[in-house]
Amino acid sequence: MFERFVALGDSFTEGVGDDDPDYPNGVRGWADLVAESLAAANPALGYANLAVRGRLLHQVVAEQLDPALALHPDLVTLYAGGNDLMRPRPDIDGLAEIYDEAIGKLAATGATVVLFTGVDGVADPVFRKMRGRTAVYNEHVRLIAARHRALVVDMWAMRVLRDRRMWSDDRIHLGPDGHRTVATAVLDTLGAGHTLRPVDLPIPADAPAQRRSENLRWLRTHVVPWIHRRLTGTSSGDGVTPKRPIPERVTPR
Repeated sequence: MFERFVALGDSFTEGVGDDDPDYPNGVRGWADLVAESLAAANPALGYANLAVRGRLLHQVVAEQLDPALALHPDLVTLYAGGNDLMRPRPDIDGLAEIYDEAIGKLAATGATVVLFTGVDGVADPVFRKMRGRTAVYNEHVRLIAARHRALVVDMWAMRVLRDRRMWSDDRIHLGPDGHRTVATAVLDTLGAGHTLRPVDLPIPADAPAQRRSENLRWLRTHVVPWIHRRLTGTSSGDGVTPKRPIPERVTPR
């Protein structure tokens, strides 16, 4: 039974894509779902979420690692590097060195540490091009986890996450069903009891014309603004602060 859960990372862990105005920063997400499930077994659980959207791996480590260590968690989740992989020429080996050192510090506290592999983007015409670099990143994650006895949620092996309906309109962030699916996987990896149920999606109809229309709308609505942010050096996380900077009790929903 965990007493203090601290989540670190970027938009994936902050909960972007699972909009809920009743939650800090207007998002819920898989980490909140995990905390609520754990709190059902232990109402005294303290939960902090330091993740901020748009952060690169080195920023996550620089901004969140020391504050997390100061909170003395016995459960830590960390996913970072996805934003780096979307850059033109990421240094994946360099990222792994930073990641390895950070995980070593977290593991040295005796906390249970949970890591994640990246999702297989084979079903998406854009993210399929990142498949090779994501696979290399994932191998580093598995090696780092083995070295420090961390747990791994293998999202690469979760075929259900290849379904576009698991994702928000921007196709970068998980949607509500995707966040719930990841929360279930995290709890199962921890061996924690929960009442979350798998998402049951009907077989989609084959509609090529609709897919082409959706792809064009996606390019205009999400890709063009993303490219503009890259060119202007801005981030979706500018001005955003961690939604749960200190451990607090959560109410199961």
